[in-house]
Amino acid sequence: MKPTLWKALQSQVGRKVLNAVTGIGLVVFVILHLAGNLTLFGSAEAFNRYTLQLESLGWFLYTTEFFLALAFILHAAVGISIWRKRRRARPEHYNTYRSRGGPSHMTWYSRSMIFSGIVLLVFLVIHLNDFKFAETKTIMIDGEQARDLKSVVIDTFVNPWHAFGYAFVMIVLGSHLAHGIWSSFTSLSLKRSPFTDKLYVAGVILAILLALAFLFIPLYIYFTEGGGNLLTHSIKGVNL
Repeated sequence: MKPTLWKALQSQVGRKVLNAVTGIGLVVFVILHLAGNLTLFGSAEAFNRYTLQLESLGWFLYTTEFFLALAFILHAAVGISIWRKRRRARPEHYNTYRSRGGPSHMTWYSRSMIFSGIVLLVFLVIHLNDFKFAETKTIMIDGEQARDLKSVVIDTFVNPWHAFGYAFVMIVLGSHLAHGIWSSFTSLSLKRSPFTDKLYVAGVILAILLALAFLFIPLYIYFTEGGGNLLTHSIKGVNL
């Protein structure tokens, strides 16, 4: 009797594969999202033109967002499930971590994946509230009405709590990806590949580059558009 997809996903191996596939998909999204965000450093209308083009995709954009949300929910749910099963299987708190079957890539960020994941989950809700569902002014671009999201981004990141808070979360994102990228590929039967160590190094480098690129955006805006000290801005506040 052939195993069903549901039965496969009930197994630890099946859940790891699902987590790997959704994780790789989300990494691809993060890279594309960064590419779009970097248009903030283009011409005055580049970022708003980019967001206008996205919104003009209509049903295709909504379908993509649905599958992104589904991938994120599945990734989070399966990740928590895997973590809980490991906790039940090994409830004791070990001071020493050992790996079976070869050199270990166990690090502080690999052991904190569940916590960095929870931080990113909370951040996603805040991020959507700050930008996707934010009230915006309307401007004209190429004869079409568009949301002035660039102004929203700038107004958000001249606030030091937002700028440095986002930068901190991008460091958390980097730590999550540093182990997650390698772990995703090894879960897809690549653990015994001769390229395992190279995949690990490549994953860490990519995670660092993504984290640095993302955290550069809020800090650059804060120091060029805001530039005040933390106390002054926290007292005056910024209307979002």
